[in-house]
Parts: sequence; C-alpha cells; structure tokens
Amino acid sequence: MNAVDGSDHYERAIEGPVPSLLVIVLDTNPHAWALLSSSLSLSKAVANLLVFINAHLAVNNANQVAVVASHSHRAVWLYPTPPSMSEDFDMNKAAASSLSDANKYRPFALIENSLVTSLRSLISTTTETDIATTSTTQMAGALTLALSYINKATIVFNDMDTSSKPAPTGLENTEPQIGLQSRILVVSVSGDLAHQYIPIMNTTFAAQRLRIPIDILKLAGDTVFLQQASDATKGIYMQLQNARGLLQYLMMAFLPDQTSRKHLVTPTQDVVDFRAACFCHRKVVDVGFVCSICLSIFCSPPEGALCLTCGTHLTMGDYGSKPAVMPRKKKKKRKLNGEGETHSGRGTPTPGD
Repeated sequence: MNAVDGSDHYERAIEGPVPSLLVIVLDTNPHAWALLSSSLSLSKAVANLLVFINAHLAVNNANQVAVVASHSHRAVWLYPTPPSMSEDFDMNKAAASSLSDANKYRPFALIENSLVTSLRSLISTTTETDIATTSTTQMAGALTLALSYINKATIVFNDMDTSSKPAPTGLENTEPQIGLQSRILVVSVSGDLAHQYIPIMNTTFAAQRLRIPIDILKLAGDTVFLQQASDATKGIYMQLQNARGLLQYLMMAFLPDQTSRKHLVTPTQDVVDFRAACFCHRKVVDVGFVCSICLSIFCSPPEGALCLTCGTHLTMGDYGSKPAVMPRKKKKKRKLNGEGETHSGRGTPTPGD
C-alpha cells in the first residue's frame, strides 16, 4: 500500500556511500619551513593541500573537511574558522572577487578563502619573541582539537541520521549502522617531540579507542612518536625523500578512506621505532626504569628512589652494587699414564743393545 500512495518515498533512508570527515593537521613551524624552503615552500604546500581537499570533497557530496594549524606556540583553526564578534562581516575586495568567480566551485572557493585568510592572520600575528622562545610545534594541542571536532561532528551526524529514519517497529531486521567515517592526516615538518610524549600518547590511545586512523606524511625530520601513533591506529606513515612530489603522494596514498583501503594495497611500515621518552629529562631512551604503580619511565634512578610522578618508593634491590667475587678453588691435575712418576729401573732398551 505504501508503494501505491508513495509513503515509502518519505520513509526511505538516505542511500549512498558513507560520508567521510577528514581533519588535516598542518605543521606551520617557521623554523622547519625555513630549512625546507629550498625544496618546498609553505605557499606551494598549501596550494597542493587545497587541491587534495577539493578532491576529497568531490568524491562524495556529503564529505567534510577541517584544517588545524600546529604552530610554534599554539594550535589554531584554519577551517572552519570560529565565529568572532569582533570581526567585521564585510569581506574585502579580493575575497569578494574570488567568491564571485564563475569558473570556481563556490564550496571550493569558500574553503580556499577561509584557509588562506586564517593562515595569513596566523603568520602576521606571530612575533619574533614567539619564534625565539621555542623551535618546536604544538602537535599535541592540534591533535586534541582534531579529536574534539571529530567527536562533535559524529554526535551531530548521528542525531541527523536517526531523526531522518522512521521509528523501528521491531519487525525488520536490525543491522548495525555505519556512522561517520573520520580520519586525521598530519603533515609534519618538525623533528622529535620528546617533551610532548605524554599528551601525544594520550591522543593516540583516544584515537585508537575511537577507531580513528592517524595518517602521517613526513616532509622533513624524524618523529618517533608520530610513527607509533600511526602504527597504533592502523594509519599510513610515509616519509618523503623528496618533498617536491607532495600532491602525487597526497592523491595516491591518502585520498582513499577506511572503506576503500580494504580493497587497496596501502603503504606499510617495515620498521617501527617503539622507543619512549623519559619523564625526567624528556629524552628518547632505549633502556629505562619503569615505576610499577604509574608506569613512569626514567632514564636513571631518581634521587632517593622516589617516583617523580606518584611519589612511590621504588625498590631498586641490589642495583648499583658491585657483584661479589668468590675465589675459585684450585683443582688438582690428574696424572695421565704415570706422568711425573720416577722409576729406579733401567729405561726402555734400544734395538742396538
């Protein structure tokens, strides 16, 4: 009967591929980009990143994207930009002309205008003092913002998905619904982040629990903990030898989502560095001392054998004491074939005798 009057048209669920949310964490460390400027500049990297974003949105009309900048002293949203009451809503002439361009798809123009404007504002507000005080990037804060945005987008998507479907009657077969597929792509140019070991591992464990893969694209430097984050969340880790082919790597390796990767041969890591950073000096160590209560790692026994994190007294045992050396007993040599014995008789006669 529903097929006759067309009621099933309004009760039918939305069919099609599951939408995908891509959150890009762009490392905007000024020190690292200054060293990389001879092979790849920040402006060219952003241009290639915009082409990759447009391709991600073109795959599915319901796909979403967000971009976070991991700067030297803070993590800032590049897209979508948070609303501010102090900002003027009148766009300048350059932004208005780019949005009114008939040869450019308007959603692509909106993302490009927002990302470029926010990035210019971030660079212009960065002072010399901010650059001189630190040479690293706030990667842990950027990953935290990415996970928070994914959590909020997932809640909104689930509410919209359940409201568009009719209430279950109990007669149909209930199948598990696939929610919003989310993933994080980190474009990193900085070196080791030993001082951010704890927050990066916390974000890694949170993403692993939520089944959110963290893809890593290393343009320069070597970061142990981002490699561990990609391996723990079943993401893709690639370290480019030549950064000039950035767009090709983005399109071929990082464009497919989780569903498409099941049918593709994705790049894998041959060797994963599972070293950790000590809690006392923030240095990457091969062998360390672990607290049995809070699992804190130390490169050397702390002073007074007290854990610096929880204050538990560490039982070191006989560590540091010299081993006791016991004198060996002298063994008597066994005499073979009468060796060393003296005889009173004559010796062996010769044939001439």
